[in-house]
Amino acid sequence: MSQPDGKKIFFENLSGAGKAIAVLTSGGDAQGMNAAVRAVVRMGLYVGAKVYFIREGYQGMVDGGDNIKEASWESVSSMLQVGGTVIGSARCKEFRTHEGRLKAAHNLVQRGITNLCVIGGDGSLTGANLFREEWSGLLGELVEQGSIAADAVQKYSALHIVGMVGSIDNDFCGTDMTIGTDSALHRIIEVVDAIMTTAQSHQRTFVLEVMGRHCGYLALVSALACGADWVLIPEMPPEDGWEDKMCQKLSANRAGMKRLNIIIVAEGAIDRNNTPITTDYIKNLVVRCLGFDTRVTILGHVQRGGTPSAFDRILASRMGVEAVLALLETTANTPACVVSLCGNQSVRLPLMECVQMTQEVQKAMDEKRFEEAVRLRGRSFENNLKTYKLLAHRKPESELPTSNFNVAVLNVGAPAAGMNAAVRSAVRVGISEGHKMFAVSDGFEGFYKGQIKEIKWADVGGWTGQGGSLLGTKRTLPAKYVDKIAEQMRQHNINALLIVGGFEAFLSLLELSTARGKYGEFCVPMIMVPATVSNNVPGSDLSIGADTALNAITTTCDRIKQSASGTKRRVFIIETMGGYCGYLASVGGLAAGADAAYIYEEPFDIRDLQANVEHLTEKMKTSIQRGLVLRNENCNENYTTDFIYQLYSEEGKGVFDSRKNVLGHMQQGGAPSPFDRNFGTKISAKAMQWVTRKLVETVRHGRVFANSDDSCCLLGMRRRALVFQPVVQLKDETDFVHRIPKEQWWLKLRPLMKILAKYKTSYDVSDSGQLEHIVRNRPRELDASVAM
Repeated sequence: MSQPDGKKIFFENLSGAGKAIAVLTSGGDAQGMNAAVRAVVRMGLYVGAKVYFIREGYQGMVDGGDNIKEASWESVSSMLQVGGTVIGSARCKEFRTHEGRLKAAHNLVQRGITNLCVIGGDGSLTGANLFREEWSGLLGELVEQGSIAADAVQKYSALHIVGMVGSIDNDFCGTDMTIGTDSALHRIIEVVDAIMTTAQSHQRTFVLEVMGRHCGYLALVSALACGADWVLIPEMPPEDGWEDKMCQKLSANRAGMKRLNIIIVAEGAIDRNNTPITTDYIKNLVVRCLGFDTRVTILGHVQRGGTPSAFDRILASRMGVEAVLALLETTANTPACVVSLCGNQSVRLPLMECVQMTQEVQKAMDEKRFEEAVRLRGRSFENNLKTYKLLAHRKPESELPTSNFNVAVLNVGAPAAGMNAAVRSAVRVGISEGHKMFAVSDGFEGFYKGQIKEIKWADVGGWTGQGGSLLGTKRTLPAKYVDKIAEQMRQHNINALLIVGGFEAFLSLLELSTARGKYGEFCVPMIMVPATVSNNVPGSDLSIGADTALNAITTTCDRIKQSASGTKRRVFIIETMGGYCGYLASVGGLAAGADAAYIYEEPFDIRDLQANVEHLTEKMKTSIQRGLVLRNENCNENYTTDFIYQLYSEEGKGVFDSRKNVLGHMQQGGAPSPFDRNFGTKISAKAMQWVTRKLVETVRHGRVFANSDDSCCLLGMRRRALVFQPVVQLKDETDFVHRIPKEQWWLKLRPLMKILAKYKTSYDVSDSGQLEHIVRNRPRELDASVAM
C-alpha cells in the first residue's frame, strides 16, 4: 500500500557517532518504563551513539561508579514485559543540593555524557532542567577544583535534556497519557470487575480508594469504565450537602433493582473546604444513613505493579525512539523538551512550560478555583468529567427535554469488546437529550424481522464491562432487505440511526445512503461508530475493540515466550486476525517485541523470509534465546502459517527449533480493556450529540428529512481529533476488495519494530514531533481525545 511521501532518515544519516546518551528512571516507578529504557538504548545504539544506564535514578548519578554502566543490545532483552523499572529508581535528596549536582556533573563528564533522557514525573524533570541550566557553571567549578581538564568545558559545553513522563497518575499537563497510566487502569478495572461479582452476591456497597494524591484521573476514568455510582476527585470536590445527594442516588439505584453500589475515591479527594474525604468517612455515612452492608477496599501499590499493557509498551517504545531523535536534533539553544502524546501523534513540548502548567493546577486547587483546575488539566480530563456526569446521574423525568424523536441503536459486523459500553453511552445520552431509544437485536437481520424494542436507562446498567455484543450482531448487509427495513422504520417511526460496528457497518451506511432515493424512511440522520478488532474501518485511525485484541495478543505472546524459558533456543510463529489489515500483527509485534511481522500491506517474498531466518540465526548465536514472528492471517495466500513454520524449522536446524500458534477468536473475546470502555463511551456520546443536532436541524413541520451527504456520517479518530466524515466521501479512501483503507497511519510504526529488532531500515520522520508550545484551549473538535 502506498503511503504519503515523507522525509525519510536512513540508517547512514541517523548519526549519533561520538555522542553519549544516558537514560535514567526517577521518582515513582510506572509500568512501561522498561519499554522506554529498551527503546532509548536500542535506538541510541542503532544510530551509533554510546548509551549508558544510570541505575537508581539521580542517586546513581551522584554516586557514580558501577551505577553508570554502558548498555549493550542484549542488556535490554526480555525487559519489555517486565513491570516497574529494572534499572532502579530512588528519591535523591543529595541531587537537590548544589554539591550533589556537582558530583553528578563530574561523573557524567568522566564518561563523556552530554545527553540525558530522564523518565519520571514533574519533580524529576524539573531537577533535570535545573541541572542543565547550571551545567556550564558546574564544569567551571570542576576545572577550578582540578577535577577535570580545562578543555573539557569546551568539549562538553552543553547538556541536552529530553524527558519522558512516567507516572501512573497522568498528572502532567501537555500530554494526553503518561507512561504507566493505562496499566494502572488495567489493575484497577481488574479489581473492580472482581469486586462487582461478590458485591452483587451479597447486595453490598463497596468504597474503593485509588491512587491520585493531587490528580483524580485514575478515579475518574475507572469510574467511567465501570459505571460507578459516585466518584470523588480533588480537582472537582462535591457541592456542600453532597452526602445527602449521594445517599439518595445509592438508594434510588437499589430501588431500581440494582444489587450493588460502587463508590470510587481518589486518595487526595477533598470537599469544598479542602478537608480530606476518606473511605472510612464514606463507609460510616452509608451505613448510618442507609444501613447498607458496606466494605472498603484500598488498592494501594497494586496499581503500580504487574505487566505493562499493550498501550503502555507501544507508547513507551514510540516515546523512547522519539527521545533519541530529539537528542540528535537538539542544539545548545534548544530548550529542554518532553516527548509527549496528543491523540495518536508524537509531539515535543518545552519541559518547563509543562511543569509550570502542572503546578498551576495545584495552585488553582489550593485557592479553591476548582473549575479552573479542571480546565487546566486539559480537554481530555474535562470531557471525561462531563461524560461521567451525563451517564451516571439521571435527570428526573420532569427536567428532561421532550424531543419526540425515536432513535435506533444496533451493532453490525463481528463482535468487538467495548461495543456494549458504546451502546450504553448512546442510550443514556439519547435519553438525557429527550429521545426515545430503541435497541435492534442481531443487526440488520433483526431489523428486517422486527426485533426492535424500546430500551430504558436501567436496561443498560452494568454493560460497560461486558465483552461481545449484548444486543447481538450479524454481518448481514441491508441492501437485500431494504424494503422490509424501510417498513420497520415506518412502523416504529425511527427518526435516526446509530450503528456500532466494523467494515460491514460502513458498507451498510453506504447502502442505506444509496437507498434514500427510493425510500424516504432512510432520509434521517445516520451515523456509525467504528468497532472492530481488525481496525480496518476507513476514516478512523482507531476502532473500539482493537486495544482489547492487542492486549490479548501481547499477553499470549508473553506466555508463549515464557514457555521456552530454560529450554533451547526457540522461535514462535504466531498467526493473528485482522482479515487483510495488518494492524494487529504490526502493532502487536511492536508491543510483544517481535522480530518480524508479515502483513498484506507490505508485500514480501521468499528472499525476505530467508533474510529474516538468517537474521534470527545470527541473533540466536548470541545471548538471545527466543524469537517471535507474527503473521497476519491473510498476508499471503501461498506463504501460509504452516509454510513459514516449516521454513523456519528447516532453515534454523542446529541453531533453533520452531513452534506455531494460531490465536484465533480469543482476540475477539474477554472483558473490554479500560481504553476500549472509555473510547467507546466517549465516541458514542459524541455521536449521539451529533444525532440530536442533526434532528433539530432537519425537522420540518414535525417531520425529519435529511438526505444531504453530511447527514450520513462516520465518526472517527483522525490524528489528534474526532472527526465527522460523510461516508460517501470515504469511498475514494477505501480498498473495497481487501476491506481496508488505502492509507493507514500505523504503517509508519513498522520501522520502529524493525529497528528495535536490530534490522537496518529507513525511518520516516515526517510525523516526528516538532517542538510546539502548550495550547491551553484546543479547538472543540479535540474534546474527545482518543487517549481517554
